[in-house]
Amino acid sequence: QVQFVESGGGLVQPGGSLRLSCVASIRFFSLYDMGWYRQAPGKQRELVAMLARSGSTHYEDSVKDRFTISRDNSKNTTYLQMNSLKPEDTALYYCNTVQVGRPGMNSWGKGTLVTVSS
Repeated sequence: QVQFVESGGGLVQPGGSLRLSCVASIRFFSLYDMGWYRQAPGKQRELVAMLARSGSTHYEDSVKDRFTISRDNSKNTTYLQMNSLKPEDTALYYCNTVQVGRPGMNSWGKGTLVTVSS
């Protein structure tokens, strides 16, 4: 069964940085497009960053030039470096595979909470 374990969230002041990590128990991890999703209170979950197996990336407009997604295939791990954080980045952050812009796996991890507040 596929499992995702996210970590690295926390409380940070506006303008601060965090680095999220996600370990995925997926066979042939390197063959998957991976993404970071987030769900803010009262809102739907959205895809904010994607890293294709080819190496190409895509970011949601509000996080462009602030967030960077990367991966280490030898560790089945996806990262999200978040800089210049804003209060509106506050959300639960999850990782999952990406298929045609949507989550590829039915199972989700517990997520990691990012709170941006002074």
